[in-house]
Amino acid sequence: MQHYFSSDPQTEHDERTFTVKIDGATAEFTTDAGVFSRAEMDFGSRLLVETVYPHVKGEMLDVGCGWGAMSVMMAKLCPGIGITMSDVNKRAVGLALSNAKANGIAAKALVSDGYESIEGKYDVIITNPPIRAGKQTVYRILDGAKDFLAPGGKLYLVIRKEQGAPSAMAHLKEVYASVELLERKKGYWILSCGM
Repeated sequence: MQHYFSSDPQTEHDERTFTVKIDGATAEFTTDAGVFSRAEMDFGSRLLVETVYPHVKGEMLDVGCGWGAMSVMMAKLCPGIGITMSDVNKRAVGLALSNAKANGIAAKALVSDGYESIEGKYDVIITNPPIRAGKQTVYRILDGAKDFLAPGGKLYLVIRKEQGAPSAMAHLKEVYASVELLERKKGYWILSCGM
């Protein structure tokens, strides 16, 4: 069975195009079968962008970028930030790069299982982790961010309460010096973590 977190989905192509608007920023996106939330920008990703974009500056890494929704919208809302996107799903990475280019965003996009292909340090790391891939995979993504944060850098993530937000927050408090609940809406939690 194919999942959005499969590295090389063989699902037949079924492209869709639509517009996303957040706080006055607009972008056009193309998605395809075999990627997460291909019909629209999911509520959790939208909430993460709406909540954290005022805090975003410098270099940003989007882990599990999917088709690039969060990165492109962050770039539209935060002109001048550097964007690196990564995902284990090759099809998603291709879409993320083409969506960035179509919206005039200069970005790098890498196929990477977690941080396997990532180099350098980032001021901001964002993720809507692949919950259905399991807790071990999710925690590997959340914990691994600390090794790629620049001094003063932050990890921002979205996770649903019913999919383990309270236990994830408790776990993150063992890994990071500061963990803060920034927003809670419709069962989604936006967390900020720093060293």
